[in-house]
Amino acid sequence: MVDHPVPAALLSAVKRDLAPVRPLASPTRRALALLPVGVILLIGIPMFWAWHRHVARPIEWPAWGLSALETAAGLATLTVSFREAIPGRELTRATWAAVLGLVWTCFFAINATTPMLADVPIQTTARWIRQCITEVAMFSVPALAVAGWLVSRALPMRPALTGAACGLGVGMMADAGLRLFCWDGDLLHVVAAHGGAIAILMALGALGARVVERAKARR
Repeated sequence: MVDHPVPAALLSAVKRDLAPVRPLASPTRRALALLPVGVILLIGIPMFWAWHRHVARPIEWPAWGLSALETAAGLATLTVSFREAIPGRELTRATWAAVLGLVWTCFFAINATTPMLADVPIQTTARWIRQCITEVAMFSVPALAVAGWLVSRALPMRPALTGAACGLGVGMMADAGLRLFCWDGDLLHVVAAHGGAIAILMALGALGARVVERAKARR
C-alpha cells in the first residue's frame, strides 16, 4: 500500500470544516418537545373562538378526554415522522399504511361523538366549513413550521412522506381543539372541514419538506 501525503491545502480545508455537532435527540424526545404546542392548540383554539365570536359551547369532561387522546395520537404520529427522517430508520410501506389507517380511524371515531345538528341550511354548512378550516390554519401552520424545522435537522430520504406525516400529526393536535367548539358533527362537515384541514396541512408539510431538502442539497 503506497502512502501518499495529503496535500496541505486539502488538509487545511478539512480542518476548517470540522466543528462540534450536537447529537440528534431521539424521535420520542423531539415529539415530546412539541407537547406545549399541542396544549396551545388544544386550549388556544376554543378560547380564541369564544373570544372572537363571543360565543362558547359548553364542554363536558368526556370531550376534553377525547381531545387529549387525539392530541396524544398527533404526538405519536410526529414521533413516527421524526423517526422516518433518520436515514436507516425508515418504516416499511406496510407499516406506514397501518399507521395512517389507525390515525385516521382515531380521527373519525373521536369526531363521531360530536352531536349532529338537524336541518342546517347549506349556506350555514358552507360558512362553518370555511370558519373551521380558517381557525385551524391560523394556529397550526406555525406549529407545522416548528415540526418541519425538527425534521430538517435530520436527513429524510423520503421528505414528502415525512412532511405529510408531520402535517397529519399537527392536524390531529389542531383538531383536538377545533372539535371542542364545533357544534356540527355531521359527516359532511367532519370530512370537509376537519378532515379537509388535516389534508391541507399534510400537503403543506409534504411540499415544505421537499423545498427544504432541495435547498439543503443545493448548499
